[in-house]
Amino acid sequence: MCTTCGCGHGQVSINGKRGHGHGAPGSGYRLAGQRHGPLDAAHAPDTPAERIVAIEQDILADNNARAARNRRLLAERGVFALNLVSSPGSGKTSLLVDTIGRWAGRKPVAVVEGDQQTANDAERIRAAGAPAVQINTGKGCHLDARMVAQALARLERDRAMPNGGLLLIENVGNLVCPAAFDLGEAHKVAILSVTEGEDKPLKYPDMFRAADLLIISKTDLLPHLDFDIAAAIRMARRVRPGLPVIRLSVKTGEGCDEWLNWLAAGEGG
Repeated sequence: MCTTCGCGHGQVSINGKRGHGHGAPGSGYRLAGQRHGPLDAAHAPDTPAERIVAIEQDILADNNARAARNRRLLAERGVFALNLVSSPGSGKTSLLVDTIGRWAGRKPVAVVEGDQQTANDAERIRAAGAPAVQINTGKGCHLDARMVAQALARLERDRAMPNGGLLLIENVGNLVCPAAFDLGEAHKVAILSVTEGEDKPLKYPDMFRAADLLIISKTDLLPHLDFDIAAAIRMARRVRPGLPVIRLSVKTGEGCDEWLNWLAAGEGG
């Protein structure tokens, strides 16, 4: 797990400005650029297993406390926040761009974009008409609650917090670590494209178990692939019984109204 290997210790930037995604004193995080620190113990061959578990627990406890503060702030602002999680290339950003267009004229929407590098996705979101904060995680493989708190503060400063509306958080493409980190969202939405294997839910069960909705994306490609959509749904529901599923294509519009209705029901109409 990344909490012990230290992959999240690289410098984080918010809209291109450097900050610290990890590094709270006493949290178990290594500060950005710090060469030695609590996480180095996890690499030592004689580190006791219970010490590794303690490091993980400390980091997750710190993150969960910060997530709870994010959740309270979002509740005070009447914001319905979603954490979109998937492998790289599943179509998360395309879904967000399409959603922003279809959502136009309803309640406010803003986006938090997570990537290791570049602001390409945030630029696409802004071009679609929604405010976006870009988080670059550097060597980090997921967003955490501290990073999202910084993004929320930026939205507040820019008077772009979607009060009474939607906040869509696009996590770093990764089906492992984001499952463990609460950001303060109302729900995790897992996206599985038909260009992937239908057994992904069994290979990465923690992520699909943590999700409250599964979107199977790029369904317009089904005629050209061997993807078994019924098997994918069956495997996802083995991991998370009763998991709601939306089959969706931003190219044909399949499932897009169902997705918007799910959003509207969750954020209050």
